[in-house]
Amino acid sequence: MYMADFVFVRKSRNIVSSMVHVLLNLLLGIGAVLITVFSNSPILGIILVLASKWRVFAVRARYFFLNLKSNLVDLIIGISIVLLAYYAGASFLVIHILLMIFYSVWLIFIKPLSSEPATLVQSLFAVFFGISASVIISANLDPIVSVLLAFLIGYAASRHVLSQSNDRDFTLTSLVCGLIFSEIAWLCHAWAIVYTFGSTGIRIPQLAIILTIFAFVYNYARQAMIKYQDDFRFKHILTPVVFGVVLICIIVLWFSDPRFNI
Repeated sequence: MYMADFVFVRKSRNIVSSMVHVLLNLLLGIGAVLITVFSNSPILGIILVLASKWRVFAVRARYFFLNLKSNLVDLIIGISIVLLAYYAGASFLVIHILLMIFYSVWLIFIKPLSSEPATLVQSLFAVFFGISASVIISANLDPIVSVLLAFLIGYAASRHVLSQSNDRDFTLTSLVCGLIFSEIAWLCHAWAIVYTFGSTGIRIPQLAIILTIFAFVYNYARQAMIKYQDDFRFKHILTPVVFGVVLICIIVLWFSDPRFNI
């Protein structure tokens, strides 16, 4: 009887702790956007995001950078959500509701996943939102800002996927991905196209779409090379490469008119 009571209490505690965890994440997802809009400043929102990651910073100095690199994707998502909410304006718009919903879903459902397909999805979200924020905030700044941010996002996204794979030596691959991101960002900085959707406040940079497609194809090609090794042939990645190239060409050739720009 004692054992049955113990199991019941243990399950009850697990349920309560899970509910508290969901509630706190929900408050963070909604609060980070609301506090940014109401204060008309991204500072409080970013502080809230960083405070939620206190475990990243509460470690010994020698583990700090390793901990930081392991949490880069989550930090990129959180800070990007705050910056996108801020640059959408002080008036409450549709984009703010969408950002609150996405960030809450990210914190509660997407971030805890650890399978290889899930880490790829997490990385693609980090690329899309991270590049979107970097393009919008660096529109009137020196190109070096967007280049450095693109490098960091590309490095973080690649490292996040590779750290879950069997390949333990992923530093060089992640740095190469970051370098490619930065080069593409530098090329696109002078002709930054941002798609807008009326008065909703939704703004999607063309570069964010292009690099998200590139990140998917890049990861697919890497997995194929590992899978087939010495028997690798271009035909193994033909379909996603052709699809990615065609899609990017369509976006660049037919949807690069300045009227799309902010």
